[in-house]
Amino acid sequence: MENVKSLNKWANSHTYLPVDLVRIVLGGFLFMKGVSFVTNVQYLHDLISPIDKFGGGMFMLHYIAPAHMIGGIMIIFGLLTRWAIAAQLPILFGAVLVNSMGRMHSESLILAIVVLLVCIFFLFYGSGKHSADYYFKMQQ
Repeated sequence: MENVKSLNKWANSHTYLPVDLVRIVLGGFLFMKGVSFVTNVQYLHDLISPIDKFGGGMFMLHYIAPAHMIGGIMIIFGLLTRWAIAAQLPILFGAVLVNSMGRMHSESLILAIVVLLVCIFFLFYGSGKHSADYYFKMQQ
């Protein structure tokens, strides 16, 4: 627990507005991806069909879109950012897996890897100084 506090102190003292803007753009991207999955369910079903034979396909359909939408909003505002990103990681690992299986979708694979790496960065970095987490922490 002490390591997390020291990482938060370091991140808050070394935060910059561009890093917060990257967090906001990441949240907006994840939210819009969730909206596109809700509006085009058949596309999402086609995406997860290669790994559907392992079971849990219906669970994945009902987890991916809401997790992207709710997690995206939370990441935009910087509210429980690490928890929201932790909910995104299984989806993003699955996206890398799906895009590399069968017929390679290089653009989607690169996008999934970039989003995964940015999420891993914010998992360790935190939400930054311009976030709801920081605001609520300062209210204590």
